[in-house]
Amino acid sequence: MGAPRVICTRNNIFYGDIRKAMCEGARTKEEVMEQAGVCGECEGCESELQGVLDSLCGCKGVSMEEVINAVNNGADTVEKVMEETTAGTDCGRCKALIANVIELGR
Repeated sequence: MGAPRVICTRNNIFYGDIRKAMCEGARTKEEVMEQAGVCGECEGCESELQGVLDSLCGCKGVSMEEVINAVNNGADTVEKVMEETTAGTDCGRCKALIANVIELGR
C-alpha cells in the first residue's frame, strides 16, 4: 500500500480524512470543508475533491450516485447494496460509507 495521498495541499488534508468525513455524513464540498478542514480552493481540492465525493468504491468503480439509487430502490442493508452494486466486495473499506448512506438516505 502506498503513502497516504494528500488532497488538500494548502491544509495538508489526506484522502482518508475526507473519506472519514464522508462516513460521518459529509457529501458536499462545503460539508467536507467544515468537517475535514479542506480549503476547497488549492490545486488538489480543485482537481481531486469532487472525484472523491462522487466515488464510493474505488476498487469496483461504484459511484456515490449508484449506491444512493440502490438505497432509494430498497437496498436497506450493506449486504443488499453490495449485491446490487458490487461496492464493498473487494477490500470492504467502503462498507462504513455504505452504512452511512443507508442511515442518511443520501
